[in-house]
Amino acid sequence: MIIPKTAEEIELMRHSALLVSKTLGEIAKVIKPGVTTLALDKLAEEFIRDNDGIPGFLGLYGFPNSLCMSPNAQVVHGIPNNIPLKEGDVISVDCGVLKNGFYGDHAYSFEIGEVTPEVKKLLTVTKESLYVGIREFRIGNRVEDVGNAIQKYCESHGYGVVRELVGHGLGTKMHEDPEMPNYGKRGRGKLFIEGMTVAIEPMINMGTKNIKQLKDGWTILTADGKPSAHFEHNVALVDGKPELLSTFGYIYKALGIESNEEDEFRKNPLVL
Repeated sequence: MIIPKTAEEIELMRHSALLVSKTLGEIAKVIKPGVTTLALDKLAEEFIRDNDGIPGFLGLYGFPNSLCMSPNAQVVHGIPNNIPLKEGDVISVDCGVLKNGFYGDHAYSFEIGEVTPEVKKLLTVTKESLYVGIREFRIGNRVEDVGNAIQKYCESHGYGVVRELVGHGLGTKMHEDPEMPNYGKRGRGKLFIEGMTVAIEPMINMGTKNIKQLKDGWTILTADGKPSAHFEHNVALVDGKPELLSTFGYIYKALGIESNEEDEFRKNPLVL
């Protein structure tokens, strides 16, 4: 059952989402070759707690850390470790926060030093597909309209769209209805309703769409060992249109990137 949120609840969710955004911005300041994912995980947990939040992933379904850190051929759910990141890596950093009774949950794929042109294109297309999907999150549309838009965009570039892992509703629980797949047929799935809040998150592989799982019970890998990319935003349906609750702005500020990609999904400019 889809649980619509009041205007007041959406504002609380915005605070939760923005704490995730700020945490990812802190990660962006220090992520580089030689840094371990476990060190980044510790930084994230301390920052979240210092800002009156609770790490949303830590202990969720038994997950052992505050961040999912998934480099290169890892798609999602990678467990932080003491292996240093190296030049040319790409890594999905997925973060969750519980604050004021509501969850925020989004992700960004970082370049570590200089990556290959092929990897850079994968990241660009995957992030673009996120906004392609968000544009379909509006009154009159259905769940698979979002997935169909993402799928067509990514497959037109020759990439594999993961089927087994999907986005989701978000609220007082990390995972609410509906599931938000990154594939589908137009006109199918649950009808969008005013006030609903979701996490839209394309998980796109350079090669095959097929995946496998490590024996740790968490880490998901591409079946062919090629890189994967993952970007995620939290979005509310307000006045019939998508409104971003999260932002990549803190990441861009840390990395010196200028972008207006989020402007069309905000009523008011975001002050960082």
